Amino acid sequence: MTQTLENPTELSATRSREEYAEVLHGLSVASTEHHFDAFIDIPWEHPDFQIDRTDPRWILPANVDPLGAHPWYQAQSVERQIEIGLWRQANILRVGVQFENILIRGIMQYCFELKNQSPEFRYLMHEATEECHHNQMFQEAINRIGVDAPGMPWLMRRISWAIPGAASTFPVSFFIGVLAGEEPIDHTQKGILRGGKDLPPLMSRIMEIHVAEEARHISFAHEFIKIHGPNLGRINKFIVSLLFPLIMRTGADLIMIPPKAFRKEFGIPRKVIKELYWKAPESRVRLQDMFADARMLAEQSGLMTRTSRRMWRLLKIDGRSSRFRSEPSVAFLES
Repeated sequence: MTQTLENPTELSATRSREEYAEVLHGLSVASTEHHFDAFIDIPWEHPDFQIDRTDPRWILPANVDPLGAHPWYQAQSVERQIEIGLWRQANILRVGVQFENILIRGIMQYCFELKNQSPEFRYLMHEATEECHHNQMFQEAINRIGVDAPGMPWLMRRISWAIPGAASTFPVSFFIGVLAGEEPIDHTQKGILRGGKDLPPLMSRIMEIHVAEEARHISFAHEFIKIHGPNLGRINKFIVSLLFPLIMRTGADLIMIPPKAFRKEFGIPRKVIKELYWKAPESRVRLQDMFADARMLAEQSGLMTRTSRRMWRLLKIDGRSSRFRSEPSVAFLES
C-alpha cells in the first residue's frame, strides 16, 4: 500500500501549491547563502580544538542528559565522568552518522522519482549536500575522540539498508522518520546551548553548525508532512497517524538510550539505564518535551486523531504541544 494522495491536485488548506513552492525556494536560497563546510568552518588543528582527556567540560550536562543527572554518574571520579562523557558523545555522533547516511540515501531515492519542475528537488539536493558535510564533521570528531562507538543497536544497523527504499513508496512516513532522527538530537543540542554550559570548543562548534542547518531540514520535513499528510487516503491516514508516535519514540530510543557496549564498558548497572530511559519522572518529562514540536505537527497535518492520541499516551510521549517551532519547554523556562 503506497501513501498516495486521494487527490494529488489538492494540498493542505493551510498552504497552496504556490505557497509551498515559495517556502521551499526560500529554504534553498538560505542553503545557498548560509552553509558550512566540515573542513573549512571547523579549525581542526587549532590547539583549543584538540581532544583533552582531562577537560572537565566533557562531563555530561545534568540539565540535558539523563545520565549526567543520575547519582551513579555523579558519584564517579571526575576522570571517570570525563571518560564516560567522551564515549557518550562519540556514540551520539556515530548514531548521527548512521542516521544521516540513511537519510541521504532516502533523499536520493525520493528525488529519483520526482518529475521535472518539482519544488522539492532543488531543496533536497541542498539538504543532502549539508548532510554529507555533517557526516564528515561527526566522523572526524569521533576519530579524534578515539572511541570505537557502535552507534545504533546491532539489529537496526542490519536492517538499515531497507529504509531508504521507503522514501518513494511511503514518503510521508519516511519524512516522519527523518524527524524522528532529527528532533531528539536537535532538541538536546539546543538545550545544551541554551543552558549556557561551557563546552569543549570542538563540540560547541559542531553543535552550532548542526543546529543552524538542521533548522532548515526540520522546516522542510514539517512543511512536507503538513502539505501531504491531510491528503492521504482514509486508510493510509489512519495507519500513518498510528505510526507517527511509534516512529518518533523509536527514533528517540535509538539516539538517546546508550547501547549495550556502553553499559558493559563502564559497568553501568542495568537498573540505572532502565530508570533513566524512561522510568524516572524527570526522564519522562524530558521524553515528553522532546516531541512537543512533533505533536504540534501531527495536529497541523490532521494526523492527531482520537485513536492516535492514545498511542502517543501509550508510548509516553504525549503532553502539551508546542505553540510554535522550537518553543522552549516549561522545564527550561523555570530552570
